[in-house]
Parts: sequence; C-alpha cells; structure tokens
Amino acid sequence: MKLSHFKFELPEDLLAEYPAEHRDESRLMVLNRKEKTIEHKQFKDLINYFDEGDLMILNNTKVFPARMYGEKEKTGARIEVFLLRELNAESRLWDVLVDPARKIRIGNKLFFGDDESLVAEVIDNTTSRGRTLRFLYDGSYEEFRKKLEELGETPLPKYIKREVNEDDEERYQTIYAKHEGAVAAPTAGLHFSKHLMKRLEIKGVDFAEVTLHVGLGTFSAVEVEDLSKHKMDSEQAIIPDETVEIVNKAIDSKRRVCAVGTTVMRAVESSVSSDNHLNSFNGWTNKFIFPPYDFSIANCMITNFHTPKSTLMMMAAAFAGYDFLMEAYDEAVKEGYKFYSYGDAMLII
Repeated sequence: MKLSHFKFELPEDLLAEYPAEHRDESRLMVLNRKEKTIEHKQFKDLINYFDEGDLMILNNTKVFPARMYGEKEKTGARIEVFLLRELNAESRLWDVLVDPARKIRIGNKLFFGDDESLVAEVIDNTTSRGRTLRFLYDGSYEEFRKKLEELGETPLPKYIKREVNEDDEERYQTIYAKHEGAVAAPTAGLHFSKHLMKRLEIKGVDFAEVTLHVGLGTFSAVEVEDLSKHKMDSEQAIIPDETVEIVNKAIDSKRRVCAVGTTVMRAVESSVSSDNHLNSFNGWTNKFIFPPYDFSIANCMITNFHTPKSTLMMMAAAFAGYDFLMEAYDEAVKEGYKFYSYGDAMLII
C-alpha cells in the first residue's frame, strides 16, 4: 500500500486537548471484523466483550518527564531539550532533540533551573535537531536522575498547545505504569481505570505485561510513498518468560488475546516463534506493520484514533482491514470522536 491511501480530512477540533473526565468514560467504537459491524459504546462497556480466560496484554512502560527548558550560555536564549534516551549512565550522556536547533552547536553549554545547578555540554550532532549532551552535575547518579525529574515536565504531544498542568502528570500515564523509559504514553492504556480493571479481574479476564519504551519514532512522519521503504526508529522491548507462558496458554486455549495498543502489538509481533507462539525477548525492535500483514499473536486489539498517514493508523488498518478501518474513521469524524493521545478508543474484534 501507498502513503496516500492513509490520507483523510481530520477537523482540527477533533484533536483531543484534554482527556475525558473519567478514564473509562471516553467513547469506544467497536469494530467486528467478521460481521463488519460498528457499535458506539463507552470504554467501560469493554467488559461485555470479554469472558473468563480471555487475555489482555498491557504495556507497563512509564513516561518520564522528558521535556526540559534551559538557557544557552552567554546569550540566555531559551532552548527546549527533549530527552530521548540515556546513552551512558556513568558519563551522563543523553541523546536529545533541541529546539531551536540552529542555535545549538558542539561545545555550547546549557544551564537548567533557577540556580543553574545542572549544566549540559553539547558534544555531538546526531540529526538536524538531534544532539548528544553530557550533563555536568555535582552529586550521585540517583541525585542526578532526581534533578532531571524535578526540572522536566510531562512530554505532552506537540499538537496540544496549552500549558502542562498537574492533571497531566497523572492522566498521561497508565494506572499500571511500572518501568520508566518512555517519552510518550502508550495511549490505548490510558482509558483503563482501577475500577474497570477490578471488574475485568472479577469476571476472570487475565492480564499479562510487556514493556516497550515508546520513543518519538512512533510518531515520526512517513516521508516515502512506498511504505516498504519507511524505516521505524528502534524502541526497547522486553517480553518476560512469565508473559510468554500466559500468552501461549491463551493461544492454545483459543481464547481472545487482546493487544492493548499498537506498542503491545509491535512488541509481541517482534518475537514470534515458527509455530506462531510468543517468544521471550529483551532487545530493540524497529518492526513496522502495515497492510497486508498476517498477525500471529493477538486476535483482538484496543487502539486510539490516529492521525492521517501515521504508522499507528497503518497498523490499525492492517489489523481491521483497510476498507473497514477507513469506513470506521469516516464514521468517527461524522460522530465527533476525539483523535490522538487524549482521544477516544477503538476495540477491534
């Protein structure tokens, strides 16, 4: 398929600036692939589509406050620094994006905080906006990481123009987040409340966890018409033995196996055995899923509504079927569903 197949008109007012008042009361569109039906529900109605022994796979990554603001030495220019990944803990080297990038060159120093107790030196250029920074801080590694968290803010997507508020610190994080390392939330999981998870548990629905630390590459624009030529950025993924055992048991029992989000789907599809079962994994994946694609692990998927030409929309189309997904997106626009990170959800069964 071509990039142009994933173009559609998305009114700007359908981009969700704020989350729903209650996590599990966002809207839910249910797509039945076999019957080709579309239903309009609330997210908490999800429980009606799962039975005892069915399985949900969750991404337990935790978003860290990756967006910081510093001042350039001498000029005092305000520079946004977006932390992407730690390269070396001992040397305090980080891979970052800077904005405006044209002002930041190798050798420049940036000062953070009112007391300027944290300093970073630019030691390399990686891409047009990418830089490698060495942080200079008098203190232990634990104190240094705490300082980063104090000075950083919740990395809401750029489409949200408002200021970050205290609610975002809680709501741009799943309730089951455990392992810090993501710079963007696995947004399908944002709709789960403690109450809904308890109800699912009582019904006998099982849960298994993977970790995929979401990077900005997930949201990078596709710039080639031929999708087979697009290269995804690598993201760290961990699938523990315990999860493998739970997932493979559900597959063998012919249960509903639901990937909660595109990040979970990418993680599990990155480690498939020859007999279409899940293998344990600890490494990096640059898996890019677009139509046509044969899925091996999950037979059900929860995902948000995605923006035109995004890799996330392409994966949803591969799972739902391209024509069916485009029909659903047309319906979503007409019905005023909210799109993107704080938007509404879709259950594809």
